[in-house]
Amino acid sequence: MIDLYYWPTPNGHKVTIFLEETALKYKIVPVDIRKGEQFASEFLKISPNNRMPAIVDHVGPDGKPLAIFESGAILLYPR
Repeated sequence: MIDLYYWPTPNGHKVTIFLEETALKYKIVPVDIRKGEQFASEFLKISPNNRMPAIVDHVGPDGKPLAIFESGAILLYPR
């Protein structure tokens, strides 16, 4: 399962389309950028530069959770 930290932006839409097209199971975790939630300490642990979208793959390549941020990096992630 992948957690998608998301707000409806063009880059966020890219990632949701990617996840749908690849049929990967994911859950959307809303991060309201209008309220500044991308600066919360919990989100900064996932995306240290406070960029959206971000994902956490709970079963990463080595079996451990892996966080990836920014749409380009997410689209290249070899899940």
